[in-house]
Amino acid sequence: MCDTNFLETFLTWARSKERVKAFTLVELLIVLAIAGTLSGIAVPVYRNYTDESNNATAITDVRRIEGVIEAFRAERGRPPDTLAEAGLGAQLDPWGNQYRYLRLEFAGVDPKTIPGHRKDAAMNPLNADFDLYSMGKDGLTTVNLVAPMSYDDIVRANNGTYVGLGSEY
Repeated sequence: MCDTNFLETFLTWARSKERVKAFTLVELLIVLAIAGTLSGIAVPVYRNYTDESNNATAITDVRRIEGVIEAFRAERGRPPDTLAEAGLGAQLDPWGNQYRYLRLEFAGVDPKTIPGHRKDAAMNPLNADFDLYSMGKDGLTTVNLVAPMSYDDIVRANNGTYVGLGSEY
């Protein structure tokens, strides 16, 4: 009985409408064009925001790890051989890659002779004590910061006076 009343009401309503108001094709296309323009602006801005946020997180992480390493050095008189020795284990950057660490401070050894140390544009070592960096968004890196693969790396340079993007060093 309830279904019949609904059906009768619907049929009466449908017959009483002489003209159904709706959007025209032009109005729909205008709405789609506006939505497309707004999303075309919003998506790059959002991606830029997330990249900057991840970079800031990686910089903070590098500073935190550097503090743990410095505390280890103050306690034992030398930097740790690995991050695990400093009690850090596998530290992941915002992109899911492990932070890279290389001890450079060995007694009587020139850091330039240690393979794998990071270099600036003049091919000088970035640090004399230890290298600590994130491979950045692309997860790729090279030893030299002037290579395009290293532009997005978050690096520690000048023995900790600089921490930031490799492209800005």
